[in-house]
Amino acid sequence: MEFDLENPLPFSHDETHFDTISPLFNIETHHMPSKTYFQILINSNFLINIREATISKIIQISQPFDSHFLSYLAINYLDRFLSFHSLSDAKPWILNLIAVSCVSLAFKMKKTEYSVTDIQQDAGTIFDIETIKRMELLILGSLKWRMRSITAFAFINFFISLFKFKDLPFQQALKARATEIIFTSQNEIKILQFKPSIISASALLCASHELFPLQFSCYKTAIINCSYVPKDDLLSCYNVMQEITRKEYESILEKVSSTSTPVNVLDVQMSWSSDNEPIEEDSSVNAISSREDNLTKRRKIITTIIDDNN
Repeated sequence: MEFDLENPLPFSHDETHFDTISPLFNIETHHMPSKTYFQILINSNFLINIREATISKIIQISQPFDSHFLSYLAINYLDRFLSFHSLSDAKPWILNLIAVSCVSLAFKMKKTEYSVTDIQQDAGTIFDIETIKRMELLILGSLKWRMRSITAFAFINFFISLFKFKDLPFQQALKARATEIIFTSQNEIKILQFKPSIISASALLCASHELFPLQFSCYKTAIINCSYVPKDDLLSCYNVMQEITRKEYESILEKVSSTSTPVNVLDVQMSWSSDNEPIEEDSSVNAISSREDNLTKRRKIITTIIDDNN
């Protein structure tokens, strides 16, 4: 059976039912890096450089296959491997071998035919099959052979079900945007301190804040009231996600600022600045409404600028 990020285990096909989702919450930490990984990472430029270089190589290898699945699963394997296996050397060929092996393992989970030659076209050094297999076994040992990773995608349908959508297109739009945020956030080191379920819930909150600002407070309440979600962790992760999406909007600004009027660009910047305040436990209704108004205004301005430049 082909591995599905949204249905990682055989019993999880009905991901909206509490009886089937509960085991995923119970074992999700088994598919995360070690508890000390985040702290070690932020205190080691050497390890940060290793991670960034290997992730870059994984994305480069996966790009010809046009699959976020491959890169996301391969990076999950990478972080779990690095958290349990210390590297004393960061020679490029070693990082290339790790990247190729992580992508190879992800390919095997996808049950897709591939050749070792194909995935090494952009890898630099060419490794033989036996060398890759030996590295795969080393990685699998660090993973404890748990290749069916439980990621943020395993929880996304469950949390969406809490929102009680009546219109399928709205639900699909929310899921699509949350999926984009999850993919984008994986490279952010700060995300590594949170459980996959918290990442999933936070991404959905960010997406709902963008797409359905008037309903945001209701969606936030629905997730906070979920017994599986620690409130403090959710709010902390949400604020990290907001920082990530802010960088996305800054990237949009960079693309349009060269051809947009200074006044319009300034409007976008001011709109974002006033909206992107962290959510605290005691956020008032007025504060939330203010942020919703600012977000709506910002989205209209950005849409206008983009349309004008198309």
